[in-house]
Amino acid sequence: MGKHSINRRQFLKSSLIAVGSLTAVGVGVGYLQKVTTEERINQKFLRPPGAIKEKDFIYACIKCGLCIQICPVHAIKFAGIKEGLAYGTPYIDVREQACDFSCDSIQCVETCPTSALYFVPFKMAGEKAIEKYNLTHKADVNYNPFPVQIKAMKSIVRMGKAKINTGTCLAYKGKGFKGTPRGDKFKGVNRSPYSQDQRATPVRDKFYDEKICHICVKECPIGETAIIQKKNDKGLLVPEVLDGCTGCGVCVMVCPTEEPSIVIEPIKS
Repeated sequence: MGKHSINRRQFLKSSLIAVGSLTAVGVGVGYLQKVTTEERINQKFLRPPGAIKEKDFIYACIKCGLCIQICPVHAIKFAGIKEGLAYGTPYIDVREQACDFSCDSIQCVETCPTSALYFVPFKMAGEKAIEKYNLTHKADVNYNPFPVQIKAMKSIVRMGKAKINTGTCLAYKGKGFKGTPRGDKFKGVNRSPYSQDQRATPVRDKFYDEKICHICVKECPIGETAIIQKKNDKGLLVPEVLDGCTGCGVCVMVCPTEEPSIVIEPIKS
């Protein structure tokens, strides 16, 4: 099936979602109002980058599906009919497919027509980074500010923050990992920060042989401002989440324990 056919199918689906959302609101307002916006703040409803406050987001989002269509790794999904006012809004299930930033431009935010995903802060961060870069690099023959802009934009994403379950984390047990973290049937993809790949590749194709498991640290697309390895009070080399964590969820997707030993707690605003 060609790319055109897939895009057409996605467009039709998003159109039906939008119409369905309006119909649901029209015939079930009483029920929908019983479901408070605060109840939308949970692990399942991790919103895409740039999402405004949840109570405003579910009204600002018109369920157009553009962010879903443009995501190159298909990380963004539609919320189902049972989700009340949140029906048809975009969310990310990071265990299934994380936002790995391999689009390199935060396309989902750029394409949002209502600013439910708000692009201005990213634009400003990119511009400031380029201004600073220009002070010392503009005269270079191979002048290219684009990577600097990308890095600055990614670094201010705050979808959520990772939290480690120290009771199940292999590193906290002093254990390593050898093999493919999610098995050979897992469909998730990511672009490893240490690879030369231009696009995201299947997680099932990645093989690890770690004496002490640190796959979450190794695969983090943000790097040492988000998560590092650090010795704890028992002398074990364990992951530590820092304030630079964007909540992208790559760490959750690649975690090899049956139940992920690291989760993303959504940021409420």
